[in-house]
Amino acid sequence: MGLIGIFLSLALLMYLAYRGINVLILAPLLALLATVFAGGLPILATYTQVFMPALGDYLVKFFPLFLLGAIFGKLMADSGSARTIAEWFTNTMGARHAIAAVVFACGVLTYGGVSLFVVAFAVYPIGNELFRRSHTPKRLLPAALALGSFTFTMTAFPGTPAIQNAIPMPYFNTTPFAAPVFGTLAGLGMLVFGTLWLNRRRARAAAAGEGYGSHGATDADAQEERASRPSMWLAMVPVLAVIALNALFTYLVIPWMDTSYLAQEDYGSAEIGAASVNRLRGN
Repeated sequence: MGLIGIFLSLALLMYLAYRGINVLILAPLLALLATVFAGGLPILATYTQVFMPALGDYLVKFFPLFLLGAIFGKLMADSGSARTIAEWFTNTMGARHAIAAVVFACGVLTYGGVSLFVVAFAVYPIGNELFRRSHTPKRLLPAALALGSFTFTMTAFPGTPAIQNAIPMPYFNTTPFAAPVFGTLAGLGMLVFGTLWLNRRRARAAAAGEGYGSHGATDADAQEERASRPSMWLAMVPVLAVIALNALFTYLVIPWMDTSYLAQEDYGSAEIGAASVNRLRGN
């Protein structure tokens, strides 16, 4: 029954959050629901002595990642840099490689530290128009967005600033660039085979006579004026800066710092490996 409660709580969390209910309200309520299904546990004590301390510990460790990542994503979106990078890939690769263009655009942005949610909203209208012009089924667009945003740059490529790469660091005593060979090979495998699979689905759809579908055309420039956006090379500066500064702080600045003071009781008797995760996006 406990597992049923966990799966039910997660399913309700995804569904209700998608319906627009604030996750700050959903999280504690659904945690209590999971406790009820577990049986034999005092609900109020589990909430106050287990759930809330665990939530507080998580926020203390990773709040800088979420905050600075959100600020960086907002900056890239509002400045038009994310849109500029996405359009450059789609215009350069063209309609013939519509799927690969969307995947590469999303991959470059997320590897540069832009939130995957910002990337999805920035690339979608451009990818939508590119899919329409290339007669690619629109149903494949979410898969292309997911492949570029949620896979190789989130979990595999070394140096990615994604939280999925940062959270394990203090537990495994690693850096953001851990396992560079295996991480690169795994990331390339996701990228290459994922793109090949989507193109195969596109070819099968074309053979069956399926095209873009009966969807209205999307104006890729409807949300912002092209003249207000930076050039491609200027738009890439923040992305490259995140990668370069991440490597600089990982291999030079942090190792050279005198962090012996962390062993003091006032600073939690911590080690640099446990504290360094909080500087990944804060460099």
